[in-house]
Amino acid sequence: MARFTLPRDLYHGKGALEALKDLKGKRAVVVVGGGSMKRFGFLDRVEAYLKEAGIEVQLFEGVEPDPSVETVMKGAEMMRQFEPDWIISIGGGSPIDAAKAMWAFYEYPDTTFEDLCIPFNFPSLRTKARFCAIPSTSGTATEVTAFSVITDYNKGIKYPLADFNITPDVAIVDPELAETMPPKLTAHTGMDAITHAVEAYVSTLHCDYTDPLALHAIKMIHNDLLDSYAGDQEARARMHNAQCLAGMAFSNALLGIVHSMAHKTGAAYSGGHIVHGCANAMYLPKVIKFNSRVPEAAKRYGEIAAFIGLKGNNDEELVDALIAELRSMNEKLDIPACIKEYEGGLIDEAEFNEKLKSVAELAVGDACTGSNPRPITAPEMEKLLTCCYYDREVDF
Repeated sequence: MARFTLPRDLYHGKGALEALKDLKGKRAVVVVGGGSMKRFGFLDRVEAYLKEAGIEVQLFEGVEPDPSVETVMKGAEMMRQFEPDWIISIGGGSPIDAAKAMWAFYEYPDTTFEDLCIPFNFPSLRTKARFCAIPSTSGTATEVTAFSVITDYNKGIKYPLADFNITPDVAIVDPELAETMPPKLTAHTGMDAITHAVEAYVSTLHCDYTDPLALHAIKMIHNDLLDSYAGDQEARARMHNAQCLAGMAFSNALLGIVHSMAHKTGAAYSGGHIVHGCANAMYLPKVIKFNSRVPEAAKRYGEIAAFIGLKGNNDEELVDALIAELRSMNEKLDIPACIKEYEGGLIDEAEFNEKLKSVAELAVGDACTGSNPRPITAPEMEKLLTCCYYDREVDF
């Protein structure tokens, strides 16, 4: 038996933020990030709509770009003091992911972070509060997913938390919030979204319910991401929908080793973090080549290529065409081809090689690896990561 889970209600289109006026409750904690939602007036609108609904509001501000365990615990403690019946998060993937984890610790103070790191091991939520997610970026789709990514800075590891319990009750996908994204963020989040859809389509857990969502998302992103990057607001609105469709697909079909690698390389190096969407963009072409050794995966990559209008006489040619198209998109979006080129050499070569074995082992053990279409060993992961560092051909 399989399962397909989405939010109970999804409001979309310009002006969808007004749906907050219809929420029924007494108290809401609003979780936000670094300040852009306040700067552009969206946070004021959220507070005004909630007050119009008769809901008392308390803010938890300042969630960092890669939310930490400590931030999650602080937010949960604040919630235990305020006792909200709604948890509402507005912003990029980081504040929404953080709020999901806060939710669990609010309702179950005695649970541990280690407990939640076990996939699909959350306790039953909604004993105290329901959850509303409002994305401002067009990539993570955390507003419709059963996932949250939290960083343990002491260990230098990003942990993907997974459980259908943390799928939001309400998602508000209003493209006005995405209009303010700068080009670099537009590029990274857009390639994150296409990675979600591609990995969902070839996942070992794909099904008839996830396949059409994944394919349509890929086509929309292929059509609109470059124009969105160039500032076309109509294309940006379509991208906001496309990333959400991709999220619906991967939340139910799960992901693969592109995400395993991105999770485990993201916070591993002392030079700085590798932005998640950029990591996915760099790794996706290499992983497609690696996975295409499995005939069923090659067939499905070929179906993606044909669906977006690429040419090839057989699966191998279609796979190569898809890889070439993704690399071309990266180049047009000013995304580097490999880790060595990332941010002008931010990730030190000696440190990368020193940590290669341990990072590879952690990536193999990541929650996303199990649904990858081709099994991978730790030595193979080392070779694949090396190809991603130096932009070498994947030939194994």
